[in-house]
Amino acid sequence: MYNRLRELREDKDLTQSAIAQYLDMSQTGYSQYKIGKNDIPTRVLIKLSLFYGVSVDYLLNMTDEAKPYKRARVV
Repeated sequence: MYNRLRELREDKDLTQSAIAQYLDMSQTGYSQYKIGKNDIPTRVLIKLSLFYGVSVDYLLNMTDEAKPYKRARVV
């Protein structure tokens, strides 16, 4: 998962600091996710999947299909 997050970030020419700022957290906090020291909370996974335009399953290496799922309409 962490390699995939790095690849997505680098494809957009973004720094860890830029992603951390988007997530409203410190760069150090974000890097703890990247090295696997801390688990990534669900809300952060969702936010990253929306930012990168991929599914959470793709981020978690559950699929190689990057295309996000069609979002359900919330009533």
